[in-house]
Amino acid sequence: MKRSVRSIQAAGTRRTARTAARTAVAVLALSPLALVQACGGGGQDGDPGDGQGSDQVAAVIKGLDNPFFQTMRDGIQEQAEADGLTAEIQAAQDITDTTGQAERLSALSQQDFGCFIVNPISGNNLVQGLAPVSAQDIPVVNIDQPVDADAAAAAEVDIATYVGTDNVDAGRLGGEHMVDVLDGEGTVAIIGGIAGDQTSNDRIAGFTEAAEGDLDLLPVVAADWDRQEALTRATDLLNANPDLAGFFAANDDMGLGIARAVANAGKTGEVKVISVDGNPEALDAVEAGDLEATVAQYPYTVGQLGVQACEALMNGEDVPETVVSPVAVVSADVAGEAKEAFPAPFEDFDNPFGS
Repeated sequence: MKRSVRSIQAAGTRRTARTAARTAVAVLALSPLALVQACGGGGQDGDPGDGQGSDQVAAVIKGLDNPFFQTMRDGIQEQAEADGLTAEIQAAQDITDTTGQAERLSALSQQDFGCFIVNPISGNNLVQGLAPVSAQDIPVVNIDQPVDADAAAAAEVDIATYVGTDNVDAGRLGGEHMVDVLDGEGTVAIIGGIAGDQTSNDRIAGFTEAAEGDLDLLPVVAADWDRQEALTRATDLLNANPDLAGFFAANDDMGLGIARAVANAGKTGEVKVISVDGNPEALDAVEAGDLEATVAQYPYTVGQLGVQACEALMNGEDVPETVVSPVAVVSADVAGEAKEAFPAPFEDFDNPFGS
């Protein structure tokens, strides 16, 4: 069923008005990056609640040092509020905090929640924490970063549904756009996230599939999702390859670091930089001409869909095994439209939870 995020937000506003007396979602930052909570979690005075009967949702996401996950948090919070649910959201300190993220999930698993939303840092770092959740038949919604299927099966963890971008498709869109802007020729460098990370690998695979045969692709260089590291890596690549025509970055933060290296070399506009995410700073950079394009994903929408999936599951409804969130290439000609619609997509998409 077709339903835009704008219509979801409008419907949410109406639901919020009807349920304001019984709904509260508040944010408490316990450290600048490490922990964000929306109200909920646990019965009154610490007494256990009623398991699946609870209308509380727990969410464990990646670090809020990255604006992508800040926006995801906002989508979870606002959709929960709109649906008359309470949500507790906890975040890792940063993109490498696998242990801390797992500890937050383990603590939440001892409390009363009707559904869990998880966005793991790696494919298996949250699996053990999910085992007691599944043992209680509490539904688990996996968003953004897939839980490793083999690890989940070994721990008897049941993932009710996965909600996220098709990262291969996102990379493919970036590759197709790069081929177009370079007229099918030139040398392009690829800068990925943490070596071995599945999200990074998928985006690079899609880009490579679309670009190889037309463009000369250099070996992938890892920059750990970090802007400064990407700047350093891109500077080295520019020095070693004076004829370099473009860069593909597996996320916007690295793309912005690359754009700085290109600017330092006096080659803005000459060396094309395409990244993935569609964060506000990247949209600004596209509009300014510092980035050629960003392949926008919609973490706000991923968060919204995660909550909608939880609501359906808590109501005993069937949900799809996979829910694909939208992606779109944002180049300078549509950057203004994308910014106006942010954090929602600027195009409609098929939402299986639409009414």
